[in-house]
Amino acid sequence: MRTVAVVLAGGTGLRIGGDLPKQLQLLGGMTLLERSVAAFDRAPGVNEVVVVMAAPFLAEARRMLFGRYAKVSHVIAGGADRPDSTSRAIDLLTRTCAQAAQAAQAGAATAGQADQADCNVLFHDAARPLVDQRIIADCVTALAECEALGVVVPTADTIVRLADDRMVSIPPREELGRCQTPQAFRLSVIRRAYELASADRAAGTLRATDDCGMVLRYLPGVEVRAIAGSERNMKITYPADLRIAESLLMNEP
Repeated sequence: MRTVAVVLAGGTGLRIGGDLPKQLQLLGGMTLLERSVAAFDRAPGVNEVVVVMAAPFLAEARRMLFGRYAKVSHVIAGGADRPDSTSRAIDLLTRTCAQAAQAAQAGAATAGQADQADCNVLFHDAARPLVDQRIIADCVTALAECEALGVVVPTADTIVRLADDRMVSIPPREELGRCQTPQAFRLSVIRRAYELASADRAAGTLRATDDCGMVLRYLPGVEVRAIAGSERNMKITYPADLRIAESLLMNEP
């Protein structure tokens, strides 16, 4: 089954400083966006890369990516928030999968038509530019046996539940993890989760903050696997994060 990586770069937040959103900030001479795209472009198990970019910087992203990364097929405008941007990618992949299935049918092909109508999709934040090939390969491999998964690292800190500035409970640390990306799914599964979220009147106030959360909430019968992440697969949010990432790059063998 075809595997598509979706690199989500739709945010326009400037908490990292400067005039550009963080996905266009430089890390070791390349933008965070380019580093994220390059990781999936060279991954053997990934067939195609789709980029969801903040609308004001769409033309710049297209100039930056098309012609340089062979697997990049589309660079589309993001939505108002993360779920909106993910929805736009899901809609695009639904159309392209349908077109592929129709083409196979028109060519009198029978074997593989079901696969053509669906695909595996890996959603990755451009703000995590140091994702490594082991994580990507593990995600692709796991999707042969499951329909939903997330990349997770253990938490070294004790986590508390708060209410009105009071600690109300401390969950066992061994049961907790920190989510990273990619998060990976069968397209038909994540599409159904988003369809149910769209029909949920309470979704606006209780909206899941990531895609695994969407599946856990709306498709409780679907098992969501956990794949081992890496502390190197860090999220860039503040200027200090860029300095840490630069240090990691400098210390690479």
